[in-house]
Amino acid sequence: MADTLEFNEIYQEVKGSMNDGRLRLSRQGVIFKNSKTGKVDNIQASELAEGVWRRVALGHGLKLLTKNGHVYKYDGFRESEFDKLSDFFKAHYCLELAEKDLCVKGWNWGTVRFGGQLLSFDIGEQPVFEIPLSNVSQCTTGKNEVTLEFHQNDDAEVSLMEVRFYVPPTQEDGVDPVEAFAQNVLSKADVIQATGDAICIFRELQCLTPRGRYDIRIYPTFLHLHGKTFDYKIPYTTVLRLFLLPHKDQRQMFFVISLDPPIKQGQTRYHFLILLFSKDEDISLTLNMNEEEVEKRFEGRLTKNMSGSLYEMVSRVMKALVNRKITVPGNFQGHSGAQCITCSYKASSGLLYPLERGFIYVHKPPVHIRFDEISFVNFARGTTTTRSFDFEIETKQGTQYTFSSIEREEYGKLFDFVNAKKLNIKNRGLKEGMKQSYDEYADSDEDQHDAYLERMKEEGKIREENANDSSDGSGEETDESFNPGEEDDDVAEEFDSNASASSSSGDGDSDRDDKKPAKKAKIVKDRKPRKKQPESKKGKDPNAPKRPMSAYMLWLNASREKIKSDHPGISITDLSKKAGELWKAMSKEKKEEWDRKAEDARRDYEKAMKEYSKADSHRGERSKKKKKKQEKVVKGKGDKKGTTSKSASSKSPAKGMSDSFKSKEFVSSDESSSAESKKEDSEDEGAASPPPSSEDSASGSD
Repeated sequence: MADTLEFNEIYQEVKGSMNDGRLRLSRQGVIFKNSKTGKVDNIQASELAEGVWRRVALGHGLKLLTKNGHVYKYDGFRESEFDKLSDFFKAHYCLELAEKDLCVKGWNWGTVRFGGQLLSFDIGEQPVFEIPLSNVSQCTTGKNEVTLEFHQNDDAEVSLMEVRFYVPPTQEDGVDPVEAFAQNVLSKADVIQATGDAICIFRELQCLTPRGRYDIRIYPTFLHLHGKTFDYKIPYTTVLRLFLLPHKDQRQMFFVISLDPPIKQGQTRYHFLILLFSKDEDISLTLNMNEEEVEKRFEGRLTKNMSGSLYEMVSRVMKALVNRKITVPGNFQGHSGAQCITCSYKASSGLLYPLERGFIYVHKPPVHIRFDEISFVNFARGTTTTRSFDFEIETKQGTQYTFSSIEREEYGKLFDFVNAKKLNIKNRGLKEGMKQSYDEYADSDEDQHDAYLERMKEEGKIREENANDSSDGSGEETDESFNPGEEDDDVAEEFDSNASASSSSGDGDSDRDDKKPAKKAKIVKDRKPRKKQPESKKGKDPNAPKRPMSAYMLWLNASREKIKSDHPGISITDLSKKAGELWKAMSKEKKEEWDRKAEDARRDYEKAMKEYSKADSHRGERSKKKKKKQEKVVKGKGDKKGTTSKSASSKSPAKGMSDSFKSKEFVSSDESSSAESKKEDSEDEGAASPPPSSEDSASGSD
């Protein structure tokens, strides 16, 4: 027969709730480890008094009774496992595993039996229900009635809070059955009564959780926190772990008490009691016991008179009374030499302590995570800056904890610690690479090829060279077409001719009238080319040679179809990423081959660009001449319209002469269209002549 039996999915009934865990039976005894809290119940084989097998809601259950009256219940067994357990109990514990089923008649009249810390309500020889007396928080009596009140169960959606028993009167004199019932309950119930004097008192201790300053009164069986608003009574049996943690500033100490079940303040539950001490605070402590009692009870762990640092005295007294070890940080040291890491959890900043068997975060909210409940950890880049990273922990139950804003200098130390503890790192491959080149943490993205970034760089080079080409070629054209000096000269000559024409008509006031529109025309001439100037740069000649592609783009165009065939259905984004990975992994010799092709394409482009620039210069000269001729034609038309309107509107002696004499400038409406068409034809042939001046018209009239 095997020396041990192990059962993984077993539920222990504790204070009305079912806690999942692992049960192990060995020659030495029975061990149950709670998966949620990590608490271990160890029952020695010599302490076992009785074992009962029965059917329960979750299949079959095992009830164990010890010689000192404690009861342990474990559910979740299969019916087929009874024979195996029964043989094991006979061989190693010398106990007969009895089968007892619960009574399901539904009667409410029966007999109450007190056995150890268990109240059993039986009908005949079968139990109907059982109540662990440690769940009782209060017991009150009335006439023929006893009321039991229970502690609230935080893990259950519905909790049983009260049970009333009717106790019929008896004929026995001097014995009150109600009081006898109540005394049996109170002797085993978890009813805290602050009777007698405290062993010692610590005054005005700073408490972070729950917040405030409290007097701590140490009693033999419980801890009493007395504050200005709230009082808490904490039985030592609810203390799960003790932690003594140094603050990062090396001047303060945290003393953390883990509680299960937690203390309650309204709807708030406090699973941790956190005290903050200064290392400079000293105290002299005298226990309210004589030396013999101190020696007998604490066996040298405490003395009647003690002195030292306040945090040392509190932790020493708590360790002796609770009989638990105090957990301190192990060999971990951060970048600054501290045994903790500054980080943020949820909305608050705090300290993360890597311990020998877990992590603990203080202080708001406090979190304790054991290594054996961690599924994996993950190192992630910070969301806001590259100078920090996030440390993520996911438990086997699926709960995720994210500690953010950790300085990147702490990465190496934390990674080595996690690796040494053999925790599963989700992104191990990536982070090992980061560890080797940790100094390049902030620039790690640049190590990988980015196809989009390469394309943007190429487009930027193209825009720069196009801007240079336009400044060399088209830029000169726009500079010549827009020459303020020449335009001023043309405008001045135009207005001089208008002035002479008006003076021949004999109207002196018209000179001032002609000069006013001259200023307006000059402003218009200055503005028009400025609006057209950027338009000439924006235009791109489709006949211009195309820019050569880089070596990577040449390779990508040649390999795109092959990548698509190797990865059917791949998206454009994934194709770019895959191409970047292939290009990065390509050997230097193959890259040089594509570099040579890119260099050949660049030389061909430069040669074609030279030929294009020569042809473009010839086209530019022809366009300049054409634009100048068009400007002169427009000026001539403006002169004719101005002189005809002035001669018609002015009242001068020349009005009578205009009926009999017609100068060359005068044309009829019928002849204007034919004259304009002739001018257009002459412009196309390149033989257009400037419009006649006022002197020519005068000589013609003569």
